[in-house]
Amino acid sequence: MAEKQIEKINNVIVTEFAKTIEMFDLSPSEARLFSILYLEGKPMTLDEMSKALGKSKTSISMGIRNLLDLNLVSRVWKKGVRKDLYVAEESLYKKFMTSFIHKWLEATTRQKLSLKEIEKDLEVKKELFTGEEMDEEFYEAFSRLKEMIAFHQSIEKAFKQIKPPSKFHSNIQD
Repeated sequence: MAEKQIEKINNVIVTEFAKTIEMFDLSPSEARLFSILYLEGKPMTLDEMSKALGKSKTSISMGIRNLLDLNLVSRVWKKGVRKDLYVAEESLYKKFMTSFIHKWLEATTRQKLSLKEIEKDLEVKKELFTGEEMDEEFYEAFSRLKEMIAFHQSIEKAFKQIKPPSKFHSNIQD
C-alpha cells in the first residue's frame, strides 16, 4: 500500500515538474523524461525509462538524444552494466537558465539583424518616397523601425549581463 502511495506521489511530482521544464522549450515527452531522471537521482537505462514512462524504447532514445544535445543529461558508465546509463545533470538551475538565456539571445540577435536589413533596404529606397504625406509616413515608419532595433539591442544587452548562479538556493519559508 505504501509503495503505491509513493508511486502516486512521484507521478504527481513528475507531472508538475515537467510542466515547469516545458517552459524552457522542451516537448512534454522530453520534460517528463528529464523529470523522471532528475527525480530518480541515479543512472537509468533506456529500458527503465521506457517502463517508467510507458513509452517505446525508440521514443525514449530520441528524447534522450535531444536532452544530451542540450547538456541536460549525461551518459555514464557503471562497472558490470553493459547497457548505456543516463543521469540528469545536477546543476539544474544553471543549466536551464543558461539554455534559456542562450535561446533568447539567439532569437533577439536574429530579429535585430532582420530589422537592420530592413533599415538598410529603406535607406536605399527613401528617395522613392516623395511628397509631403508619403515623406511623413515613411519617416514615421523609419523612426519606429529604429526604436524596434534599439529595443532588441536593449534586450540583447540585458541577457548578455545575466549570469545564472551555479546553484539555486531557496530562502522560501512555505
